[in-house]
Amino acid sequence: MNYEELYVQLIEQVTQLKNSIAAAQRMQKTIAKDTESGDLKDLVKTLSSLQESISTQQTSVEALTNLVSQFDSAAYFLSGEFTEQLLDACRDRKIDVHGEFPVYEMFPNRVRIDVQNQEIYLDRKKIATYRPVAFADMVKAGHERLNKASFKADLFTTELASAYDTALILQKKQPEADVYLETLYKLMAPTSRARKEYDKLSFAFDIARLYPLQYEQTTKDGRRLQLGPSRKNNKAIRILDQDGKEQYPATIRFFR
Repeated sequence: MNYEELYVQLIEQVTQLKNSIAAAQRMQKTIAKDTESGDLKDLVKTLSSLQESISTQQTSVEALTNLVSQFDSAAYFLSGEFTEQLLDACRDRKIDVHGEFPVYEMFPNRVRIDVQNQEIYLDRKKIATYRPVAFADMVKAGHERLNKASFKADLFTTELASAYDTALILQKKQPEADVYLETLYKLMAPTSRARKEYDKLSFAFDIARLYPLQYEQTTKDGRRLQLGPSRKNNKAIRILDQDGKEQYPATIRFFR
């Protein structure tokens, strides 16, 4: 049994539990009213109905407990069915997935599936879910929030230019020479702590947002920037452009 099959059974009991609890809450108000007014006949009637509602709730709780205890979560993960359903859910939501099991890039997120412990990680955060579609919805919502967030292209360009100038000095290169983006990332996040707060995928996402604006940006000293591809694939940074297409910029240069 996969989680979606379990979900159909669970939601039936959850709905029944919700309705019986709502009914019990209404009865509680009636009981309080009857107690206040002294309507003992109606009070006895309502108490009897409440007892039936509580019994229904208990039945639903027991059914839910049995369903959950019978679900073989280990087999669900180890069989690969969880991963397969997750990838299907991502395709349905047009989430770009790159990589191979157990680690995937869902740009700009990194997703890791730990089948031994039945856990899934979004970047460094463990997500408590056994439902692939719920995880895919979470990723999709996160991407939408990121894309709607404001991007200070001028500030990022300034930071890139500063790292670029430092790289030219360290590598003893001439002005306007091409420098690997990877080199700039290491200068902008020089420590392991900095890389935890600003990982390479976050850097790639900023490059992706800068990508369509690169010819519009200038530094305070009047330089423009240019992103370029590389013949060395291992030096390129994979990004998705504004149309969702893969691009592989590898170098950058600032020129007058």
